[in-house]
Amino acid sequence: MRVAGEQRRSLWASPGRDAVLVIDQRWLPHELRIEELRSVAAVHEAIRDMWVRGAPLIGATAAYGIALQCSRDAGAEALRAAEALLNGARPTAVNLAWATRRMCERLLALPERERRDAAWREAAAIADEDVAVNAAIGRYGSELLRALAERRRATGRRGPVNVLTHCNAGWLATVDRGTALAPVYAAHESGLELHVWVDETRPRNQGASLTAWELGQEGVPHTVIADNAGGHLMQRGDVDIVLVGADRVSARGDVCNKIGTYLKALAAQDTGVPFHVALPLATLDLALDDGLDGIPIEERSEREVTHVTGRDANGRSVEVRLVPDGAAARNPAFDVTPARLVSGFITERGLVAANERALRSIAQDRSPAAASAAAGGGTR
Repeated sequence: MRVAGEQRRSLWASPGRDAVLVIDQRWLPHELRIEELRSVAAVHEAIRDMWVRGAPLIGATAAYGIALQCSRDAGAEALRAAEALLNGARPTAVNLAWATRRMCERLLALPERERRDAAWREAAAIADEDVAVNAAIGRYGSELLRALAERRRATGRRGPVNVLTHCNAGWLATVDRGTALAPVYAAHESGLELHVWVDETRPRNQGASLTAWELGQEGVPHTVIADNAGGHLMQRGDVDIVLVGADRVSARGDVCNKIGTYLKALAAQDTGVPFHVALPLATLDLALDDGLDGIPIEERSEREVTHVTGRDANGRSVEVRLVPDGAAARNPAFDVTPARLVSGFITERGLVAANERALRSIAQDRSPAAASAAAGGGTR
């Protein structure tokens, strides 16, 4: 995607394959900082402390972490230790363990002398595949947005298709293009008139700081709203569709995403607004049936709730306290939306109904006929 008109990805390998470079998202939207990660420990810190975030990007970054480990020590014991360290950085997103497992399975099948080069190739392949997956999600999702536009016209409604999104599931959450925002970018590039309602997404404000920033870079019309305004806008008919990403989806279709997503899904059901989830199939956890019971929910520091960072009148980044001294806070980072509230999934293989049969079919059977059958019933 573009930053000041320049094409970028959210991470890339150094020319000498001795570092992975990432955008440190803690400083956005006011400052674009590039950090060089030169060890598996540095990658662990970047994931844990949210220099990088978003399930697909966490997975790709962790893959490069395994490659960095191979540059130092490609022995089996060292690789397994690196895998365990990285997997412990953040527990909720399934893409992290998926990427490290894929890397280790590929590398440990090779003689040790061949692992370094193979590791950098495999990490690059994971990154490139993420871009291709997101582009496909964008194509399928843009067709959904175009159908909504035609429905608006057929009922005499004018103006843009209004999309509401929560958290950041754009290119900053992936290697490029994004998941939930990929359909928005594809539709915008095709000339479809649309507008995005951007939830601020407390407590880390990924919507206000990241989604709004990248939509602005792409020239997509958007408006930042308080997290609690979405239901009101849906009641007034100002939202045509809710599009969100996911950190893990259970086999039956329960969606774990940024805290606050469940409330958007409830409001969408009550008001008849379609609620769709952009789902790279790597985020689907077929080993888990009950997402409400089985997905570990990360608890982050209460300081993210009690304090906020912004830019003062002199352009300096400052942190201020929001709550009274001594006030306690809790900070669950994710919630789980039951499959019954999901209208459908947008995957790299098409639109998919929110039920176990459809999800298992599209994930396991690669035939076009199976994909077509699974896609049925995916829109409310």
